[in-house]
Amino acid sequence: MDKLVIEGGKTLSGTVRIHGSKNAALPILAACLLADGIVHLHNVPRLLDIEVMMNILNRLGCQTQHEQEMVIVDTSTANSFHVPEDLMKQMRSSIFLMGPLLARFGEVTIYQPGGCAIGERKIDLHLKGLRALGAVIEEQDQQILCKARKLVGADIQLDFPSVGATENIMMAAAMAEGTTVITNAAREPEIQDLQNFLNQMGASIIGAGTDTITIQGVKKLNPCTYEIIPDRIVAGTVMIAAAATRGNVTLTHCNPTHLTSLIHVLKRAGVQIGVCNDIMSVSCMGRPKAVERIVTSPYPSFPTDLQSQVMVLLTLSDGFSVMKETVFEGRFKHVDELTVMGADISIDLNYAFIRGVQRLYGATVEATDLRAGAALVIAGLAAQGKTIVEQVHHIDRGYDHIERLFQKLGADIHRHSPVSKHLDLAN
Repeated sequence: MDKLVIEGGKTLSGTVRIHGSKNAALPILAACLLADGIVHLHNVPRLLDIEVMMNILNRLGCQTQHEQEMVIVDTSTANSFHVPEDLMKQMRSSIFLMGPLLARFGEVTIYQPGGCAIGERKIDLHLKGLRALGAVIEEQDQQILCKARKLVGADIQLDFPSVGATENIMMAAAMAEGTTVITNAAREPEIQDLQNFLNQMGASIIGAGTDTITIQGVKKLNPCTYEIIPDRIVAGTVMIAAAATRGNVTLTHCNPTHLTSLIHVLKRAGVQIGVCNDIMSVSCMGRPKAVERIVTSPYPSFPTDLQSQVMVLLTLSDGFSVMKETVFEGRFKHVDELTVMGADISIDLNYAFIRGVQRLYGATVEATDLRAGAALVIAGLAAQGKTIVEQVHHIDRGYDHIERLFQKLGADIHRHSPVSKHLDLAN
């Protein structure tokens, strides 16, 4: 398995372009099935999750290709509604295919999805929403059979503002008969991007970005050309890394309005941030300050996907900070690895209590999931000495060659693959 080798202690500086959003691209790739023809998607990053989704589309009979940052999807040859179990186990976002396949074929067979082990993530809200639209769903062990002779609009209230459930319902309802209203809908920017893509294909959807989304079903959607929004979590990761290394970094092709909660937290920590259109500058000349309390919650509150990264910054701050995780109960697995590097963090249920230390020290650590892996990279960049991050495949799910991203900013970080010359880890 690949490893990242980091010689820490170097201040990050320079300019970096933020690539397209994984969490926006995945449901949009699934939504391509709603149109019959060729869809062109721009600003699509090269990630393991994107590759898995394209492989699923190919197995469903579509033809896909990824050229630089453009993905071309030809759905005219789609001929299957059975999502392969082996591919579903690789990625939770494969669940997004339920709505589009049900709308296109009136039937879909899927399996319980896989993905990062960050806690229980049920799909009951997805199934509840599709049942409300007229689907008959049968669960057999790990297999889920879903049929609908006709999808009909409905009023659907979500018990929790689930991003995935909101998006799946939107896609299924886009071609349902009548009007669908989703209340307590998720409000993330990725929801808005999906709405804009579907409307570009001819759908009639309003309200994304608020807690109420209204979908007027249409009979047909047409292929289009569309550009994916920037990845706010990648942008946030770079911002935090700049602060943790006391650097001075400029981010281009980003959307600062998607990062308001993070900007607020970083400013409380004493980080200087400048914003101009789609450009942000981040600098931290001195030691950051502790932040008394941060609580993760659905957008527009502080995102759980940046919790582990910010925790690294707090370990290097002056004072005592508290982090409360309310979204995923298994999202503190990075804490043990940070402790190995010298962090002073204690956990009590869904609370993390962080006492700032003078420095972190390089060590061999393991990425247990996507965002935990990104946090360990930041820790390695800021630490004294050599850090080796193992299980890099988790990081590759959401960051397009993270080592290249930070190399552009002056970091001493390299990928070691088993096929390359043996690396002397004792040096």
